[in-house]
Amino acid sequence: MGYRQLTQRQRYQIEAGLQHQCSLRWIAQTIGCSSSTVSREIRRNSGASGYCPEQAQCISRDRRQKAHKASKRAWSLMIWVSKRLREYWSPEQIIGFIRRAGSRLISHQWIYELIYRDKATGGDLWRYCRQPGRRRYQRHLAKRAGLGRIPNRVGIEQRPGDVDKRDTLGHWEGETVLHGHKQSGLVTLVERRSGYLLAERLVQLKARPTAEAIVRQFRPIRGAVRTLTLDNGFEFADHERIAQTLSVGTYFCDPYRSSQRGTNENTNGLLRQYFPKGTDFRKLSDRALRATVKQLNNRPRKRLGYRTPAEVFWGEYSGALDTGGAAFIT
Repeated sequence: MGYRQLTQRQRYQIEAGLQHQCSLRWIAQTIGCSSSTVSREIRRNSGASGYCPEQAQCISRDRRQKAHKASKRAWSLMIWVSKRLREYWSPEQIIGFIRRAGSRLISHQWIYELIYRDKATGGDLWRYCRQPGRRRYQRHLAKRAGLGRIPNRVGIEQRPGDVDKRDTLGHWEGETVLHGHKQSGLVTLVERRSGYLLAERLVQLKARPTAEAIVRQFRPIRGAVRTLTLDNGFEFADHERIAQTLSVGTYFCDPYRSSQRGTNENTNGLLRQYFPKGTDFRKLSDRALRATVKQLNNRPRKRLGYRTPAEVFWGEYSGALDTGGAAFIT
C-alpha cells in the first residue's frame, strides 16, 4: 500500500480508535492505510498529553513546510557541495562537516540526487565518488626481498601497548606507494591518532634516500614523533639512522599483515584516488604532491567527529585543541 499524507478526518478516526483501545492494525484497516503509517503518525505527532488530531495536523503541516526550504536547493549550496565532491569528499563527510558547523542541513539522499542529476545532464561528479569495493592486491614480490635483510629489526610485538589506544599524538605508520616494480614511489607517513599525512617523492626506492626523506619530513615536528611502525620493505633497512637522528622507536609489522598499519593503508588508498596505479612519480611535481597532501589533511573524518586531520594534529600539538587523551565521538 503506497504512502500518502493523512487527512484531518483520518486523524480524528485514529483518536477515536485509541480512546476505544483498538489495535493499530484495526485502526489502519478502518481508515484505509498501513499499520506502520498509523504507528508513525502516533509516534511523530503526539504531544505531552497524548495524541490530539488538531495538534497532529499542525505538527505535520509545519514539518512539510520546513522540509521544502528553498535554501536546500540554493545554487550556492549546490556549488559548495559540488566543489567538495570534486575534492573527493564523501557525502558522509560533507554532511558531518555541515552539521558540525551548525549550517543548513541536507541529507545524503540530496547529495546523491545532485550527483545523479549532474550525470544525467552530462556532468562528471559521479567520477569523484568512491569505488564501492577496494581491490586487494598482494605485495609479496615487492616486499619479500626486504624481509630478513633489515638489520636489527624490532617487531611490532615489542612496541609499547599504549600505541594501540590512539590516546596521544606521536605514533606514526610508514610505507611506500610504488610505481611499477620500485621504479619510483612515495614514502607516506601517517599519524595514528589524527590521521595527519606527510609524504615525499622517491626517485629511487633505496634504503638511504628513504631514511633521509623520512628525517626531512619529521624534523620540523620531531616533538610529535615518538614511534614509527613500518612494513618490511628493504627500503626501510636504514631505520636505525631515523631512530638515532630523531630519537624515535622504530618497529616493523609482521610479514603480510598490512592491517597492523591500517591507518597508513587507508590513507594510501585515498592517495590512489589522485595517483592511480601506473603513475610515474618521477614526473610528479613536489608542488602537486603538496597540494594533494594538503587536501587530504583538510578533509573531515568521521572517526574524528568530522574534524580534519590537520585540525586535530596541529590543535593538539600546539595545545589549542583540548582533546588530548579523549576518544573522539563518531
